[in-house]
Amino acid sequence: MIKVLIVDDIPETRDHLSRLLGLEREIDVAGTASSGEEAIQVSMDMRPDIIVMDINMPGMDGIDAAEIISQRLPNSPIIMMSVHGEAEHLKRAMLAGAREFLVKPFSGDEFATSIKRVHERELARRDQLHTQVGIAAPVPSADAGSDDDHQVIAVFSPKGGSGRTTLATNLALALKQETNQRVALVDANLQFGDVGVLLNLNPKNRSVVDAVDGGEPDRDLLESVMVDHSTGIRVLLAPPSPEGADLVTPAYMRKIIEMLRENHDWVVVDVPSGLSDHTLGILDAADQIMVVAALEITTIKNVRLFLEVADQLDYERSKVRLVINRSDASQGIRIGDVEASIRRSIDGTIVSDGRLAVLAVNRGVPFVVSHPESPLARDVITLARTLAGEGTTGKATEPAPNEKTAKRGLFARR
Repeated sequence: MIKVLIVDDIPETRDHLSRLLGLEREIDVAGTASSGEEAIQVSMDMRPDIIVMDINMPGMDGIDAAEIISQRLPNSPIIMMSVHGEAEHLKRAMLAGAREFLVKPFSGDEFATSIKRVHERELARRDQLHTQVGIAAPVPSADAGSDDDHQVIAVFSPKGGSGRTTLATNLALALKQETNQRVALVDANLQFGDVGVLLNLNPKNRSVVDAVDGGEPDRDLLESVMVDHSTGIRVLLAPPSPEGADLVTPAYMRKIIEMLRENHDWVVVDVPSGLSDHTLGILDAADQIMVVAALEITTIKNVRLFLEVADQLDYERSKVRLVINRSDASQGIRIGDVEASIRRSIDGTIVSDGRLAVLAVNRGVPFVVSHPESPLARDVITLARTLAGEGTTGKATEPAPNEKTAKRGLFARR
């Protein structure tokens, strides 16, 4: 049975639409709602297969409700309806996430056919996505192991423009693909985060700011603002505007990371460049710090400086991983030159494919999903396999208290 939710502010219209589907054996009108606000609540509780919603409703209209529902429930496609059939209404409906648009009045056959067609497309979309990403049935939480097995991976670069966000996003997807475990992706670039753009996510009132809600982070509130991506990963987005960053203190950010660790096997954090209090708190909490660099002299200089800071912070060498992005780019610098400069070996390399990387960003579909066989995706998947294969053996151990040296100034632990 196709479970359908009908949303319209007029009771007679809801009854009429329900009667139109009364003789359809494959379709069950499982619920109705009279407003956009009620539609969101009922959808979250009922998780319908199809939502049929009118555009024009008092208060929150169908467009605003569809935007929120399509982000929170990407597997519940929406059919929008209206007495107006102008192109502008159709465009607004599709931009809000609607899969089809019906102009009132319509016949029972037309109504049922539209529902079945959208449902079939949704099932085909899921099958294709599962084939591309290799998602199997979710692993039961009872098999997830203890919190000690859970890993926080901080993806960091001491210089902007290194491809850090692209790598963090695709790494999270690759970890989901390779482990089929619970993966969270956190956009910690609080002022100018781009993870939502790369994943084509832009929900209203669902970001890290809403997780604090004027006070300390709350587990239930954090759970409610996490966005479920169609690939199976869960995403905590950056604030929608730069001023929202002021509401998330370093202590709050650290607490959020630890909360996510409890409920996820992998937490991948896109950490902004620069050594702020926020950044240092995340790096302290991380089990692995993946430092992304390019074959460019100023970036290498900054990496060397960061490694010196890491030593001041008593980070174990095994905690810091060095990855060269665009490693085959012809810039006159070789990986051997980098290793000689920073006096340690490179842990991984990612090939250069600017065309595919930009195409993936513009489409909002990461290349690990859209082009899993490309050299670019294969390098990221190899990196994920390395992390997954190590498990807890790759986790850096904390030095004993008497082995730590005292630190002062900016780099003192807080």
